[in-house]
Amino acid sequence: MSGHVFVVGADLTRLTCDDVLVPTGRTLRVAASWRDLLPADLVAEEDDEGVCVDLAWSGDERVLAVPGEGPRQAWLLDTVDDCGRGLDWLLDGAREALAAVARREVTEPVHGRARRLVGLPALGTGWGGAAGRRGDLLQQLLPVLREAADEHGFDVALVLRGPSDLAAAQRIRRGEDTGWDLPDTLHTLAEQLGERARRGQLALFIGAGVSAAAGLPTWEQLLGELAGRSGLDADLRAGLAQLPPQDSAALLARELGRDRLQEFVQDRFGPGPYALAHALIADLPVQEFVTTNYDPLVELAAADIGRELSVLPYDEARPGKPWLLKLHGDAAHPESVVLTREEYLQLGDSRAALAGVLHSLLLTRHVLFVGTSMLDDDLIRIAHQVRSAVSGPGREPRYRTGTVLALREDAARSRLWEQDVETVAMSRGGTPPAEAARRLEVLLDLIGCLSTPPTGYLLDPAYRGMLDADERDLAEALQQVAARLPEGAATTSAAAEVGALLRRLGHGRSAGRRDGADASDGPADAASEPRDDRLQSQRPG
Repeated sequence: MSGHVFVVGADLTRLTCDDVLVPTGRTLRVAASWRDLLPADLVAEEDDEGVCVDLAWSGDERVLAVPGEGPRQAWLLDTVDDCGRGLDWLLDGAREALAAVARREVTEPVHGRARRLVGLPALGTGWGGAAGRRGDLLQQLLPVLREAADEHGFDVALVLRGPSDLAAAQRIRRGEDTGWDLPDTLHTLAEQLGERARRGQLALFIGAGVSAAAGLPTWEQLLGELAGRSGLDADLRAGLAQLPPQDSAALLARELGRDRLQEFVQDRFGPGPYALAHALIADLPVQEFVTTNYDPLVELAAADIGRELSVLPYDEARPGKPWLLKLHGDAAHPESVVLTREEYLQLGDSRAALAGVLHSLLLTRHVLFVGTSMLDDDLIRIAHQVRSAVSGPGREPRYRTGTVLALREDAARSRLWEQDVETVAMSRGGTPPAEAARRLEVLLDLIGCLSTPPTGYLLDPAYRGMLDADERDLAEALQQVAARLPEGAATTSAAAEVGALLRRLGHGRSAGRRDGADASDGPADAASEPRDDRLQSQRPG
């Protein structure tokens, strides 16, 4: 079975995956940003320039497995081209590394994912074999990754940190128009949702199903874990399953005590590795997010690509900045967590303002629901109130306010919600849940590709080699505008607007590039020129 190549903005040290490729050279020094993937006893030396790994090459091999325990396997790949062998040499190394990964037996992918996931950065674009050729590398690396995914049957995540990198990679993928094994109905849906996202018309609702892919419990699993800590006898524990979930939670809260319950939630749903779906969602050009989840994984994924989400109601919403509403509380504020029947009922009173935010989104945006079964009492109440607002007495609503991405077909539930939202199933009823969840990830990947602005790298010199003649002329003209912006431009409204536009087009990004996982800043892309004559010093990766 063919695998899929995802392009996503994330931090590879925090992305949940089975295998990670780490760029290095013959000296086995890696960038400091990879430190968390290395066992402490393998670090021979550490300084500001990076980390030396206490391993050794055997002959001309270019791939080394990093010893260690745990579900995630790190691999060192030699990407430093000291002999001028070029991109072909680097791409051969990527093939060799992915073949080595395929030879490692994985009986069950991490957290029950349908396929194992292999993560890698844009190899060699710091000061490695692709230094100065970022555009060329992406154009040639993506087909190599697709070939490996097809041959070996695993999924690959090409993880990029900078907005310019993401925009350039998505432009390449749009031009190829291949790589998404989805039915036509889901292709059409992705085009519609991508267009809404580009126009600022899309908002996201994120349910517990998204965080389950990072190893966090669903509602039912959470109640089971609490029951295991409660000390209830076997008969009472068996009886919990016969109660509505909120009443089961109320009984468990009484048995455990509020302090122990809050301590458990704070520990169980604290910061940790996030799933691929978290990163795909955080990458979308969406400003408003709502979740019933307690964990911080969406905001962590967003922060890793430079998007600082204000978490409501704890942070102040800033004009023009993205925000995330925690409708049922936040593990960082365990006293705010909504779990029991009484706490749910209080939402209509003390939490009415929070529900009002979702009311507003359903009335003014198209809300995409991901990872939710739509059985939550609050959602049902809010949807009913919005339905009443958009229809007159005895009449049907004038329009649907959102789209639900369901894992499997459920005709009855779809019919129940058809007046409010369109329900789109990822698979038929007999498809294993893990395969349906993977198809949802592929759909989110396509939505991200189609919604990413196509000009985010226009003024980034690292990608000037990808521009055609007209685009280079336009970029040069805009660079002249940037050069004429007065000092302290942010203090004048007109100059601030122009400066913000130029930054969205990639101006000023190379100087402060946040590659993180792929070593330090490399030179600008010279793919449109015969060679890059500037002095370079080889560094890891």
